[in-house]
Amino acid sequence: MKETLDTLSIGQLRFLQAEKGYRYSLDPILLAHFSADRAQGQVVDLGTGGGILPLLLSHLGNADVLTGIELQPTLVERARRNVELNALTGQVTILDGDIRKIKSLLPAGSADLVVANPPYRKVGSGRIAPDDERAAARHELAGGLREFTAAGGWLLKHGGSFCLIYLAERLSELLIEMVGAGIEPKRLRMIHSRRGEEAKLVLVEGRKGGRPGLVVEKPLTLYRDGSTGRDYSDEVLQMYDPPSG
Repeated sequence: MKETLDTLSIGQLRFLQAEKGYRYSLDPILLAHFSADRAQGQVVDLGTGGGILPLLLSHLGNADVLTGIELQPTLVERARRNVELNALTGQVTILDGDIRKIKSLLPAGSADLVVANPPYRKVGSGRIAPDDERAAARHELAGGLREFTAAGGWLLKHGGSFCLIYLAERLSELLIEMVGAGIEPKRLRMIHSRRGEEAKLVLVEGRKGGRPGLVVEKPLTLYRDGSTGRDYSDEVLQMYDPPSG
């Protein structure tokens, strides 16, 4: 499979990805910034793909060890090469594994932060991409919300954080599954393409064993008012080029 080598302005990270297969979107950038303050100690990314979230959090957070879990062999191999490419072998580890079998992969209560960008669509909802990489990234072919939240509940220490980006239309389902896994929703931010439009995505943080009490932050708008293309808002631009010092 042909690959491209891209450079992120965030930390000048270099990232290999398939030319025509799965390619990262804006979502992991948003999630990395949303969860960066919690990225300390042991961090686990469920369904890491090419490893972009551990790479971003290695730069944005203060984690000691970051672990990405990925099921697809081609993505596991590429994620490991991305780790080596950025000289992060001592900090970032990529595990070849299935989150549905999380108990055989990592010990219970071993993570301070778990992050996830789960597939958004149930099988049978929408067109499934023709290649395996994109299909598994978009549809729940190897685990859905229940499996991701259960894995988070298993991995997290008491008081640890679980951060996700997900479809706004499935928010109620997400919150129910989090509570069922012992993760109390604590922080929520709706994502809108433009002001005045309905939210398409949502960022949520939960805490293992936390008390009830949810903070709803100001909305995040992706594009400037009046723009018809990908003219990012000032806040999104700052995510790509955070001010120095």
